[in-house]
Amino acid sequence: MQKIYFVWKREVSAYFSSVVAYVVAVLFLLITGALFWLNYFQELNLLSLRPYFNQAPLFLAFFAPAITMGLLATEKRSGTLQLMMTMPVSDFQIVTGKFLAALTLLGVVFLMTLPYPITLSQLGDLDWGATIAGYVGLLLLGGAYAAIGIMASSWTQDQVVAILIAFSISFFLYLIDQLVGQPTGGMAYAVQYLSTNFHFQNIARGVIDLRDVIYYLSVITVSLVVAQASIASRRW
Repeated sequence: MQKIYFVWKREVSAYFSSVVAYVVAVLFLLITGALFWLNYFQELNLLSLRPYFNQAPLFLAFFAPAITMGLLATEKRSGTLQLMMTMPVSDFQIVTGKFLAALTLLGVVFLMTLPYPITLSQLGDLDWGATIAGYVGLLLLGGAYAAIGIMASSWTQDQVVAILIAFSISFFLYLIDQLVGQPTGGMAYAVQYLSTNFHFQNIARGVIDLRDVIYYLSVITVSLVVAQASIASRRW
């Protein structure tokens, strides 16, 4: 745990000393904030964060890859990854520490959106149960996209290539249930199960189903295992 903490602390410090992280975070807050208030003024009788939760996953598909694109790609290009691999730290600890750092940044950004529900709660009776569930869903979804971003970053030395790969995978998983039309039977179940948006909308309704949590944890685990295998191959 100490070595994972060391990697996490290193990456968090790099995040908060990087202009890119601030720019991406501010853009995310500006876009989602603008959409939140536009939706609110269109439906003044609806005191709910559902419109925000319906749109945030789409922006997360780009935001999460943007903050993870350089976690391994930049290190590979500069040679610092090779140096880190000579230290007494395992590939698992490197990948896990970097993932937790990305998740920390996502968590900070989500905390900065708390004025949305707080404002609504001052105007009427806000369903805090559904709101908290929505934020839990955002963290799980963001974690899945961040893990995909780290996996993509482990495949290349170019940050642009990394973000394009990660965004393509994340966006595909977000849209898959819409791309295949109206599937039926087993096909419908398979498509729904693969869709990140389908699982998120279940949670955003206020019900945290174990199946949805398992789905996100599975995406995170598979992506990080692939990323670990990718950097492990450089040892040989």
